[in-house]
Amino acid sequence: MPKSLFDKIWEAHVVKAIPGGLEVFYIDRHLIHEVTSPQAFDELRARGLPLPRPAQIVATADHNVPTRNQHLPIADPISRAQVDKLTENCAHFGIELFGLGHENQGIVHVIGPELGLTQPGMTIVCGDSHTSTHGAFGAIAFGIGTSQVTQVMATQCLLLSRPKRMRITIDGALRPGVTAKDLILHVIAQLGTGGATGYFVEYAGSAIRALSMEGRMTVCNMSIEMGARGGLIAPDATTFAYLEGRHYAPQGARWEQALAHWQTLYSDEDAEFEAELTVDATAIAPMITYGTNPGMGMALTGHIPAQVAAGEAASFEQSLRYMGFEPGESLLGKEINYVFIGSCTNSRIEDLRAVAAYVQGKQKAAHVAAIIVPGSKSVEQQAIAEGLDKILAQAGFELRQPGCSACLAMNDDKIPAGAYCVSTSNRNFEGRQGPGARTLLASPLVAAITAIEGRIVDITRYLN
Repeated sequence: MPKSLFDKIWEAHVVKAIPGGLEVFYIDRHLIHEVTSPQAFDELRARGLPLPRPAQIVATADHNVPTRNQHLPIADPISRAQVDKLTENCAHFGIELFGLGHENQGIVHVIGPELGLTQPGMTIVCGDSHTSTHGAFGAIAFGIGTSQVTQVMATQCLLLSRPKRMRITIDGALRPGVTAKDLILHVIAQLGTGGATGYFVEYAGSAIRALSMEGRMTVCNMSIEMGARGGLIAPDATTFAYLEGRHYAPQGARWEQALAHWQTLYSDEDAEFEAELTVDATAIAPMITYGTNPGMGMALTGHIPAQVAAGEAASFEQSLRYMGFEPGESLLGKEINYVFIGSCTNSRIEDLRAVAAYVQGKQKAAHVAAIIVPGSKSVEQQAIAEGLDKILAQAGFELRQPGCSACLAMNDDKIPAGAYCVSTSNRNFEGRQGPGARTLLASPLVAAITAIEGRIVDITRYLN
């Protein structure tokens, strides 16, 4: 019987089927950070449970860390306590930790792929909703809650019901100025924030295959924003070239064995999906959000809807009140106060290169604060080695140290109340970047051009 890529990986990890539809599901890789792990470690201690497979867990500090002066003690006492507790727990249980100052430290969903910890055919979990990022490698990857973090630590398994399958096929060539971020914002705007609830999404089609691994990670990262359990892309030559030689990737004969298996990981021709969506890549424009969820997105040159379905009217009106916008309004010409380029969605070297390529020889608008936060120490060092730090500094952008930063208000990097921020992150909820902050999600290219112009513009007019 033909199988989807999702089915092939899922079925290979089912330990036992439970009457009623649940399954005991084995986890290959468990990623942890300082926010959702302390309670799990406390429960292990309280119940006297061992941690049988510490080698399958990798930890890093990312959410609460400062992005300036990381060599100094963390000033915020709550953040310092969480990071210190992670260090203490990892030492006690024998878990590899990439803490502040370590050459591999960074955002958990950035370091996993760049170190080769993320591999095709794996099952990967983390106490973080954007774990779906790792699906770009042909893995089943998803976020879990704190109690499930404990389950995986104690048993290396989870008790789960199998999600339904959805395939989103995107064919055609993306137009100039249109990036992977625009692609996924376009899809979410079409489906809405609940359109993929209950599904695991496979992305397919020529536009997906043409993306770099960084672009594929951006797409899979935001699968959760349309309600999906996760997203994945079949591995191919692009995937294998990215992984070969990375520190934790198989080496020598083990590489050849792994490659032979990975090349079998694709959806069979007649595989069935409970839902299908087809998108024309040539119809996708540079995107921006106007509301307080990622589904409230439109083309940069579009207009905010004049009206929505009756059942959505109250939340739509509340969202526009919060954002200070009006139905039917165009955002072109809207002055912006902050630009944030970073997060697990868009903080990789490809993103920094795209920004630097545009801003070289230009100067940001005087009223705009523009910060760029690399996703890892590796990205930071690579940017410095390539001279991107100097290009960015000359244009008035501040290159910070790695961390989740202004993606969420759990650290020092907050956007002031009432200020508008064009952000390359993944969520634009009320208060996500700070109490009263107003977030507009966009691609790194849109963010870079906005910083230079100081306002929202039709970026296609600014491209060579």
